[in-house]
Amino acid sequence: MHSLVLFAGNSNLQLANDICRHIGIKLGDAQVETFSDGEIRVEIKENVRGKDVFVLQSTCDPVNRHLVELLLMIDAFKRSSAQRITAVIPYYGYSRQDKKVAPRVPISAKLVADLITVAGAGRVITMDLHAGQIQGFFNIPVDNLFAAAVLLEYIKDNFDNDTVVVSPDAGGVERARAFAKRLDTQLAIIDKRRMEPNMAEAMNVVGDVKGKTAIILDDMVDTAGTLTQAARALKEHGALEVHACCAHPVLSGPAVGRIDDSEIKTLVVTNTIPLGEKAKECDKIRVLSVSKLLAETIHRCHTGSSVSSLFV
Repeated sequence: MHSLVLFAGNSNLQLANDICRHIGIKLGDAQVETFSDGEIRVEIKENVRGKDVFVLQSTCDPVNRHLVELLLMIDAFKRSSAQRITAVIPYYGYSRQDKKVAPRVPISAKLVADLITVAGAGRVITMDLHAGQIQGFFNIPVDNLFAAAVLLEYIKDNFDNDTVVVSPDAGGVERARAFAKRLDTQLAIIDKRRMEPNMAEAMNVVGDVKGKTAIILDDMVDTAGTLTQAARALKEHGALEVHACCAHPVLSGPAVGRIDDSEIKTLVVTNTIPLGEKAKECDKIRVLSVSKLLAETIHRCHTGSSVSSLFV
């Protein structure tokens, strides 16, 4: 068995170190810096010839820099004769642009998949893709994990049975229905109409939320416009409390301020993306770790064991 090594770019070093602690290895030594003109400089500081290399990088803000760091690191490992290279991407940027929604627009999620493959990755491990079909954009194996395990455990430990799981839009119904089934509770849907990118208007609530604790479930929170409008609609329809759970805390622009000023009592997220300073100061935001789940997946991929039981 070729030895396992884990390296990381600059996007989420804390998560990488947590994963290494669970596996029982030391984080690989790589120098990832920026030249004065903005170009990325990568140098691997240890021998990786014949090794099973995993490189962790969330393509979060600044998205383009972190994406290029990932591509250059993969290329460096390929040119250093690594036996196998697996890209571990807890948050897959550009995933929302997964189809043509207007004439003359790119399918960015497919382009990024091609870049990662051409760079030299032989496998991808990611979490909660915005759309499951993105797995088909790759011609290499993709393991799309779900944060459901850690989120469900939190919900069971902190809420009673008088809850309703809410999908903030039609696209998230399947995810919310799976949660509601495992929690043995009811499902509601927000009828949302998006006027332009990063702006949405919540119009109606489909389902009974009156007198219940509503838990909004989504894969990511970006500007929090959809989330906060959904919370307002739920309160107007009689929900006692509104909480929210998501895998990826993108939290760009006015997101934190909107959450602070909203009807949302708590927003539970995972550490696929590190929180910014403003988000860290927000009392409503609580972070759960997915390091143990990712560590187990990496270990099973390395040993050739089945990862099917981790897809929950």
